[in-house]
Amino acid sequence: MESLKEKILTEGKVLSDSVIKVDAFLNHQVDPVFMQSLGAEFGSRFTDYGITKIMTLESSGISPAVMTGLSLGVPVVFARKRKSLTLNEHLYSTEVYSYTKQEANDISVSKDYIDRDDVVLIIDDILANGEAALGMVDIVEQAGAVLEGIGIVIEKGFQEGGERLRERGIRVESLATIESLTNGHVNFKQGRLI
Repeated sequence: MESLKEKILTEGKVLSDSVIKVDAFLNHQVDPVFMQSLGAEFGSRFTDYGITKIMTLESSGISPAVMTGLSLGVPVVFARKRKSLTLNEHLYSTEVYSYTKQEANDISVSKDYIDRDDVVLIIDDILANGEAALGMVDIVEQAGAVLEGIGIVIEKGFQEGGERLRERGIRVESLATIESLTNGHVNFKQGRLI
């Protein structure tokens, strides 16, 4: 998706050979018009697959997931990182390790919002090592639902997450795949990964 690549190049900040900061438009400040175009792109890629629910992880995945839900006309469920007084039982839960934050979190989804009748599309903002995506896959499997695929806004193709998911036979659709961040430059992988 050329508009996303342009946004990454103009508004993203390379912090190291493995970290890019895209909080100007994706995971801190959100550009809603641009986010709607991302949701429409995911919607076009998964329009004929019988999706009944979109799942994401709070908080950075919520914006692209909601716009994808709008495009497909289906509800969005987000896995919560913390339990609350209203979300403390009747849950699917799993542990996810965040390399960025250097901590593990339990993520949870209420059993009221996903079940074996659902066909799920997972949407997330960034795919690096794949821990968050695999955690959400685990929740879909616990529910007995069908996982149709995973939509990723930005995939770091030089890290193992995409490979780990694809080796499991999971369809991964990334809107932009970064091949490297060497010497402060963003280099994109050409073509579309399926």
